[in-house]
Amino acid sequence: MKDIYKSFYVGTPQELNIVKGVDLTVNKKEFLAVVGASGSGKSTLMNIIGALDKQTSGTYLLEGLDVSSANDDQLAEIRNLKIGFVFQNFNLIPRCSALKNVELPMLYAGMGRKERMDRAKELLDLVGMYDRREHQPNELSGGQKQRVAIARSLANDPAILLADEPTGALDSKTGRMVMDLFHKINREEGKTIVFITHSMELAEETTRQITIKDGLIC
Repeated sequence: MKDIYKSFYVGTPQELNIVKGVDLTVNKKEFLAVVGASGSGKSTLMNIIGALDKQTSGTYLLEGLDVSSANDDQLAEIRNLKIGFVFQNFNLIPRCSALKNVELPMLYAGMGRKERMDRAKELLDLVGMYDRREHQPNELSGGQKQRVAIARSLANDPAILLADEPTGALDSKTGRMVMDLFHKINREEGKTIVFITHSMELAEETTRQITIKDGLIC
């Protein structure tokens, strides 16, 4: 990312700058923590990294692909194939089993039924949820839901995992298990992870930490 700005107009002609000239390079296989308080601009930056929103100006390249110039259809494809998302509130589909939830990104990518089912089972096994593959989200604990969400994020072998406060809705013990799983995925699967958090304690476990304050990287 080079010279990234994001501005909004809030009922007046005057711009409100949320992200202000951010330069950021994330290296392959890196486990990067982005730390910031509420209102710091970290959520806006996360949305830009995740191709959920576009910057007002600046350049964003992902594996050589110019995300900053992509149209809406291209952004949707980038989100499904290049970026794995893990959210604080899991965002699982309530009426689908754990297995079906993990399969869905592969279905959207056009993968065949047997291949995506085999891949989903493999990923659920990786996160320790194979034995609960037929359970629906309301039959799972918070930690189990998050493990399913992590498996889903890996479905299309993305270039980067984007984890937004993934332990925020969990108790400390369960959060510890989820954090250990991210370390395993980074170490053993070689996945690049961008970890958004307000907790410096968790951030210090990662390989690199940056702090965002008032829309600027400190």
